[in-house]
Amino acid sequence: MRHFPKGFVMSSDRVLVVIGRTRHKMVVAELQEAVKRGAKFVELRLDFLAKAVDFKRLTPLKQCPWVATLRRPSDGGRYNGTEPERMMILRQAIVSGAFEWVDLETDIAGSVPRFGPVKRIISYHNTTETPANLEEIYAAMLDQDGDVYKVAVAAHTTDDVARVIQLQRSAPKPTVAFCMGDLGQPTRFLSLKFGAPWIYAAFNKERGIAPGLPSFDEFRTTYPVKSISADTKVYGVVGDPVGHSLSPLLHNHMYKKLGVDALYLPFRVLRGQLGPALEAYEKIPVHGYSVTIPHKEAAAALAREAEPNVQVTGAANTLVRRDDGKFVAANTDYAAATESLKAHLVDRAKGGPVTQLSQLSVLLLGAGGVARSVAFSLHREGAQITITSRTYERAQRLAEDVKCKAVDWHARHNVTFDVLINCTPVGMHPNVDESPCHFSVLKPGTIVFDTIYTPETTLLIREALARGCDTITGVDMFVRQAARQIELFTGLLPDVTVMRQIMRKALSPLTKAFEENEGGDVPHPEPPKADDE
Repeated sequence: MRHFPKGFVMSSDRVLVVIGRTRHKMVVAELQEAVKRGAKFVELRLDFLAKAVDFKRLTPLKQCPWVATLRRPSDGGRYNGTEPERMMILRQAIVSGAFEWVDLETDIAGSVPRFGPVKRIISYHNTTETPANLEEIYAAMLDQDGDVYKVAVAAHTTDDVARVIQLQRSAPKPTVAFCMGDLGQPTRFLSLKFGAPWIYAAFNKERGIAPGLPSFDEFRTTYPVKSISADTKVYGVVGDPVGHSLSPLLHNHMYKKLGVDALYLPFRVLRGQLGPALEAYEKIPVHGYSVTIPHKEAAAALAREAEPNVQVTGAANTLVRRDDGKFVAANTDYAAATESLKAHLVDRAKGGPVTQLSQLSVLLLGAGGVARSVAFSLHREGAQITITSRTYERAQRLAEDVKCKAVDWHARHNVTFDVLINCTPVGMHPNVDESPCHFSVLKPGTIVFDTIYTPETTLLIREALARGCDTITGVDMFVRQAARQIELFTGLLPDVTVMRQIMRKALSPLTKAFEENEGGDVPHPEPPKADDE
C-alpha cells in the first residue's frame, strides 16, 4: 500500500532534491538550476550555510515546495551553533512563510509545535549503525505529530539492509526508510516500491551531503524513479565494488525500451557474504542478478541449477530466480568474447574465407573471472592459448584447468600470437595512461581485444590502431553478455545495436537523459570499475 501525506500533492518525479551550499549566492544559483532541470520539490540544508540565512531574500526565488532542514553533526549535519540557537532558527523558518515543510529530529519534535500549514517530517538519523532497537525507535516516532516519518541509518551487513526494507514495507504511516552508504543504496530506491512518498537526491553529489546519496542527474540518466511501483520487478548487479558499474544504466534503459516494468540496482555484497545476501533479499524479491567480482565462483556453487558453461568454468555471472525461489546460474561472459571475435573475423574477411578461431594463437593477459570465462570459451573453439598473469600461480592454475600453456608475466613479450586479449584492469579509468604490455609487440594485422570498456578507447587500443592492428573494444563484449542476461531475465531479445548506442553515449562526455520524452543532455555517470585480474 502506498502512503501519501494528507494534503500533499505528489511531484511527478517523486524526487526530493537536496541543496547544500555554504554561500547564499550559490544556494540561489543551485535553486534556479535545479528548477530548470525539472526539480519540483527541494530541501534546503540550512546547516551548510556559513552565515545565517535571510528567509525574506530566498522567498522570491520559490518555484516549488521547500523543506527546511538544520541538521546537527550527531545526525550527519554541519550546524555548529548551540542547540537553543538551532531551535530558534527552525522556528523562524517555520513562521517565515518560505517553507511548506520542516524536518524535525524525533528528539526535538515534541518541543516544536505545529504552526499553520507547514507540514512536518519527523526524522531519525544514525550515521554509525543500524541500532538493535530500531523498530522501537520507529514505533515511538509514529506517536509524534508528523506528516511523514524518515529513518536513515548506516548499514554494515545485509541483515541491516533487510531490517530497514521490512520496516519500510510494513510502515503504517507515510515513511521514507533507507540505509546510508553504498551497502544500503538499494534501499533508497526500494523505499519507493514499498510505499515511500519520495526519494532523496543531491543536486550536487560532490557536496558530500550524505553517504550514498544519489544525484538528481542519476534519476534522469539511470534510474526510472517515476515509474517504480509495488508491481515493479527488481534485478541488480551484485559484487564488491559495484558503485560505478554502468550495468544499471544499460539494463534500465533496455527494460524501458522493451516495455518491462523492472528496476535494476547495484547491490554491494562483501566477499563471502553472497549466500546470506541472497537469503536477505528473498523478501523483495530480486528476480535476477548480474554477478561480478568477487562472487562468480560462489554464485556457481549456490545455484540450484546451472547451465553447462557454468559447470565447465566453475564461475557464474548471472543468477535467474525460478518460481520456487531458487536460482539458475549462467555464464554470459563465456560466449560473449568468442562471439565478439567471430563477428570481427567475419567483418575482416569482407566476404572472403573467414579465419577460424582454431587457426589462431591467443595471448591472454589475466587469470581472474573474465579471463577464466574467455579461456574456456576459446579452448572450446580450438584456439591455441597462452595465459599470463601478474600472479604466475593464478595463471598456472587456470592453464592447468584449460589444458593450455602459462608463462611468467615478465616473459609475456616473448610470446608469438595472432590475438592479444587483455582481461586485466590495467588501463582502466582513472589509470588511463597505463598499458598491460609494451607497444613493440603490436604488429600490423594482429587482433588486439581489450575487455575494458572505460574508457572504450584505452591506451592499448589507441596504440594498436596507430600500429595497424585490428581492434575490438570492451563495449562489444559487455553489450553481448548483458544482452544475454536481459534475455534470461525477461524472456525478450534486446536490440544489441541500440545497447551499443546507449553504452557509447554513456561513455561519451554527454549522455542522453532518462526522461519520459528522452530529451536534454546531462553529465554522464562516473566511469565504472572493471573486473579485477
